[in-house]
Amino acid sequence: MNQEKQNNQESIIYGIRPVMEALESGKTIDKIFLQKGLSGTLFKELFFEVRQHKVPFQYVPVEKLNRFTRGNHQGVVAMISAIEYDDIFQIVPYLYEQGRTPFLLILDKITDVRNIGAIVRSAECAGVDAVILPLKGGAQLNEDAVKSSAGALHKVPICRHSNLVEVIDFLQESGIEVVGVTEKASHIYYERDYTKPVCLIMGNEYEGIAWDYLRKCNGSVRIPMVGTIRSLNVSVATGILLFEVARQRWQA
Repeated sequence: MNQEKQNNQESIIYGIRPVMEALESGKTIDKIFLQKGLSGTLFKELFFEVRQHKVPFQYVPVEKLNRFTRGNHQGVVAMISAIEYDDIFQIVPYLYEQGRTPFLLILDKITDVRNIGAIVRSAECAGVDAVILPLKGGAQLNEDAVKSSAGALHKVPICRHSNLVEVIDFLQESGIEVVGVTEKASHIYYERDYTKPVCLIMGNEYEGIAWDYLRKCNGSVRIPMVGTIRSLNVSVATGILLFEVARQRWQA
């Protein structure tokens, strides 16, 4: 068995009972794949546990499950997270207790694991206190993401939440300004003051920031460009913003 195949086998759990036991033991699961049409009492018990633990799940044909493993998966395969997640609702009070000025980052549905890894690597270097991801719609933080981050995914607190609107409300109630980065903004990124508590939101390269999040922001900024392509890779754009925040704080 080659190393890539071995790593893939080590990152999954399959079978109804093993997955239920993993959920009940508190193991961090990124996503669960369920066979379409699966039914029965045991499956209903599993599905109840999945919903209780708010784990993202997806119904898929049996052929996809067979590609994950040749074992008796019973219609259920769980992807085990390569990292442990933190709670943003605990991190923010802790930062204030430590006398720190919160510097946070929300990534809205960024699906490329290499981009996620590169962003978190830049975030660690720039002094970001936590990165917040949606529970559904983002990249799986697997070993490839960890490698792309040069280990930063084990150093920067990573938080997931099913409702980012709720997270934004909490941050703003906690005195943190939420700033969206979008090409549609009228203000250039370096014109804003980031020395106060701040959280940046970065959207994916195709859809940008979801309107539900953008409309709640305290403001928005853009990166000026003069080329004909008029767009940047999201990890590059994020790095520009992160180090502008860091620059202002270092000089304050």
